Amino acid sequence: MAQTNEKINLEELFESLSEELPEDTDLSELSEKWAYYLKHPIDLNKTDGTELAELQFVDPLLLQRLIEHRQVSGDFINVLEIQSIDGFDPRIVNLLVPFVKVGENSPFTGSKFKDFSHEFMLRYGRTLEKTKGYQILDTTRSRYLGDPNRYAIRYRANLKDKIRLAINMEKDAGEPFFKDKQKLGFDFYGISLSVKAIGPVRNLVVGDYALQFGQGLSMWNGLSFGKGGLVQNTARHGVGIKQYSSLNEVDFMRGITGTLRLRRFEVTPYFSYRAIDANVDDNIEPRVIKTIAKTGLHRTPTEQHYRNAAHQMTYGLNVLWRYNRFKAGINFNQSQLDVIKLRGTANRQQYDFEGDVLRNISLYTNYTIRNIHLFGEYASSLDGGTALLVGAIVSLHPRLSTVVLVRDYKKNYHTFYGQGFGESSSTSNEEGVYAGLTYQLARKLVWSNYVDVFRFPEAKYQADTGSVGADFFSQLSYIWYKKGQLTLRYRNRLKQVNYVGEGQTESGLVNSAKQQLRIEFQYKLNRIWTIRYRAEANLLQKEYENDNKGYMFYQDIFWKPEVGKIQLNSRIAYFQTDTYDNRIYAYENDVLYASGFGMYASSGWRTYLNLRYRINHNLDIWTKYGIYYYPGKETIGTGLDEIKGNRKSEIKIQLRWQL
Repeated sequence: MAQTNEKINLEELFESLSEELPEDTDLSELSEKWAYYLKHPIDLNKTDGTELAELQFVDPLLLQRLIEHRQVSGDFINVLEIQSIDGFDPRIVNLLVPFVKVGENSPFTGSKFKDFSHEFMLRYGRTLEKTKGYQILDTTRSRYLGDPNRYAIRYRANLKDKIRLAINMEKDAGEPFFKDKQKLGFDFYGISLSVKAIGPVRNLVVGDYALQFGQGLSMWNGLSFGKGGLVQNTARHGVGIKQYSSLNEVDFMRGITGTLRLRRFEVTPYFSYRAIDANVDDNIEPRVIKTIAKTGLHRTPTEQHYRNAAHQMTYGLNVLWRYNRFKAGINFNQSQLDVIKLRGTANRQQYDFEGDVLRNISLYTNYTIRNIHLFGEYASSLDGGTALLVGAIVSLHPRLSTVVLVRDYKKNYHTFYGQGFGESSSTSNEEGVYAGLTYQLARKLVWSNYVDVFRFPEAKYQADTGSVGADFFSQLSYIWYKKGQLTLRYRNRLKQVNYVGEGQTESGLVNSAKQQLRIEFQYKLNRIWTIRYRAEANLLQKEYENDNKGYMFYQDIFWKPEVGKIQLNSRIAYFQTDTYDNRIYAYENDVLYASGFGMYASSGWRTYLNLRYRINHNLDIWTKYGIYYYPGKETIGTGLDEIKGNRKSEIKIQLRWQL
């Protein structure tokens, strides 16, 4: 049954945590964690809240209430008892139930957790049409050096949930494979070993790992989510250290770390040394760089030149103190480059970091008192600026809760690893106030809203001077427990962008607004069939320009019999957008752990079919075939990704063996 619930829950979860993510975002880090807890649910009577925090969608105030409910009322008898806890509205209950259990056995597993388990996965994928980058034979021109095949290998071993081994290997499309500069085969290799509960050592990780402390202003590796339908989740719950299992090649640490628990203190030292991609000028001594590349792609001669061109050593210490409902922590880290980082020449880069050593220190805290959860972090890059974030989640009524968050990131605050909440991803040059509200109008009806008003004091991408903006969101959800959901969503994003008049006789900033409207219906017809429909439209308005529109319709069908070896799901979608800025993102089901957001732009059709075949108890195979069809187009894409014709199709095959 865990597999039956898995895909539907993943879609709702990702789209609740973030309104839209780029098409190439690797979601495997979190989807693998969710899949693990679907198979091995969290025992509500044993957890201290750490595992629930890893799920990312249960806010800190709800976690505290769940623990207190157990302390006051005794152990849970049934998972549905969480419905009686204030704040656990039908939407949260729907999301949480598949991941939790009461007692040793669970309706989602049917058996006890195995002492030792293995999982081996092999994935292959490629775009079937040949793009321009593979057809260029002139060695003096930019081109793809490898073939269009994509390969990925994962291996996981777990001993009593105490010792975990994770191995990752990946080759992206266009990268060489066992030739040229990739004589060792895969472009990316990752390995990590995690050991839990060795005396006072709470967790020890050797190899690739991620750090998540405070509100993410100074240190946060891996996925981070911003504004979404779960408005209270703007308050982050840093889980400390964890194994890094994603195929994302840039945002992680490589070395050793561990957490030592000493009564009320948790002490976490860490050390990392790894190669990074950068545009290095070797003709100057000492060597200098202007750009640190973060795509993880090494397909062309230029990308190969950037590959592992510099090195970064990072070390630091985090100390966390706990006292009942109060937590306070301090984090210090220093990063040393073996090159000199120079500022860029663009106007928006005038306050960027310059040098080879960057030091950060941050203080963070959170405190829960009655129906209020307070949180905040203050960070400083010792070469200059500061960043501040403070907020509160308040339960005003059993059916009404709100969150307020204030942020102030100075233009000269620098961090290599920060991912603070905000409109931009740089955790610098931004001020803002966010206010969200969730109201349970009736037992099955939930209304979520937020407004975010922000300001950029200095130039940023697409705005050469200081600018302002606002983001309004409202969503109404009607939920049938385990049966279906009807959702109506509206969003309006206002911002200022560059404007250049005809003949470039005038320039400056102009106001733009993008309004989005979505209606979605999902319903489980019976134990086998589930359907989902979505209609979404947007309107982009910019001063001195014509209005542009975009819309999309799709239908999903899920066929998952309780018995038998085959499961499948399919989508058919039609979309029409006037410009690239009208593009629409939507979560797409995929092979296991490979889920992501598809981009719908221009005019055409999108369809795909996923099939899972269970060969035996230990062996599964997944396949996916998807195609974009653009009627009337002669070419698709640009640059090296240009395809002649009006179709772009892809195939994926994945094999998983588990024991």
